[in-house]
Amino acid sequence: MVTHRERPLRLLVVCPSWVGDAVMATPTLKLLRTSLPGAFLGGLVRPGIDDVLDGLGVFDEVHVERASGIFGPKHVAAKVRPRRYDTALLLTNSFSTALVARIAGIPRRVGYDRDGRGFLLTDRIKPPRRSDGRWAIVAAVEYYWRLGTTLLGPEGHEVVFPEDAHLWLQVTQEQDRKAQTMLAAAGIAEGERLAILNPGGNDPSKRWPPDRFAALGRLLTEKHGYKVLVNGAPSEQELSSEIAAAIPGGIDLAALGGTLGSLKGVIARTSLMVTNDTGPRHIAAALGVPLVTLFGPTDHRWTSIPVRPGAPEALVLADPTLPIDLSANDHPERCRIERIDLARVVEAVERVSPALRG
Repeated sequence: MVTHRERPLRLLVVCPSWVGDAVMATPTLKLLRTSLPGAFLGGLVRPGIDDVLDGLGVFDEVHVERASGIFGPKHVAAKVRPRRYDTALLLTNSFSTALVARIAGIPRRVGYDRDGRGFLLTDRIKPPRRSDGRWAIVAAVEYYWRLGTTLLGPEGHEVVFPEDAHLWLQVTQEQDRKAQTMLAAAGIAEGERLAILNPGGNDPSKRWPPDRFAALGRLLTEKHGYKVLVNGAPSEQELSSEIAAAIPGGIDLAALGGTLGSLKGVIARTSLMVTNDTGPRHIAAALGVPLVTLFGPTDHRWTSIPVRPGAPEALVLADPTLPIDLSANDHPERCRIERIDLARVVEAVERVSPALRG
């Protein structure tokens, strides 16, 4: 542990690369900002993550870079070096980001000792493991929190993630304006009741079948009067357009363009999201939107999130009977997401939206 005198004056926080992970790091980012009021905080983020974190007021400067290719770390380090950071906190696990911090000449480098990068770190934090040597199932919010509290030291900060902390995002005025423009272009009037379906995901095995998303969308539209938006990354537009076309009045958000920033603005205007375990889920949780999240062969405990009061989340697991000492990751057949039927999802929707019952 460090003492108060050793706390950084110029800190570079290397942020997670995935949208969901970046959002799950926000309690730690807030802790760093409030605990280091006189320090200069820089953020190193990949393109897109700057949009997600915009509006938080955590960083004094944001470096938007991607350390790809053989010379990527050297290129990024050259951009960072002139700021003369005295400490780097690596919320990432990658070798390349640790190499960036080392090449940039940052004297103190704090991160988890894994993926062969321990020799690049000055403060090597042991990642939690199970008795058999494999990674312990630890929620990402706690994983990042442990790094932040280790950096800050013992003065009044608990290593255990506090019960009253939650994910934290802000929608900027510009992001809200762009969201409003997108929705108006789709013919959606101000004040309409919006639900958003998020059927994509980087891993196809985590995707609930498109026909079930479409059936749910029709139910929300025809029985409950929602205007249903279907979200997808640009690479998922075929999927989102297929589902939107099967829902009366369904809107394919991917076809409207936009950025992660404008997506924040759209999500903030909705009153329900049904989603696979992917980045927009965490954005919705941070913005206080009621959630239903579907889990297949990925253990839900990796991405357990603290939700805001009054904004519930219902988890629907492919196999809710799986013993707690087993991981869904190790049982892909037993935990196939196709095992989740429509009725269970409808019941979960009613749980987070009691007005829909009956």
